Amino acid sequence: MAKKYHKKSDDALLLALACGASVETAARQCKLSQRTVYRRLEDAAFCSRIHALRADMVRRTAGTMTAAGTDSVRTLLELQKAPSPPAVRLGAARAILEIGVKLRETAELEARITALEQASEPGAPNPHAARSRRR
Repeated sequence: MAKKYHKKSDDALLLALACGASVETAARQCKLSQRTVYRRLEDAAFCSRIHALRADMVRRTAGTMTAAGTDSVRTLLELQKAPSPPAVRLGAARAILEIGVKLRETAELEARITALEQASEPGAPNPHAARSRRR
């Protein structure tokens, strides 16, 4: 028998669970029984929708933070200037160095993952095959 859901309550439940609410809290927020929430969570398609919604939220948050990044760097650079107390300047310098290293590492990992994904596509040339023939 096909499962029948109510779109309005499902949408609210999806959002609550994607935001990290417990079953108890989500049930209370959506005016559903906990058993109903557990039943929904047994449905693979419903769980897939939760994961997709969560991933979309993370992407949007990352985009917003990326957009704010330039202003944040400018703020840190301003805090490094002489009128700021030495402790503030030191903190700004540390933040810039730490964030810079993490950003560079992330960019390098992303490039490596992209290269691996492209290499693993069907029909993609194997870059290691040419090396092994030369040996």
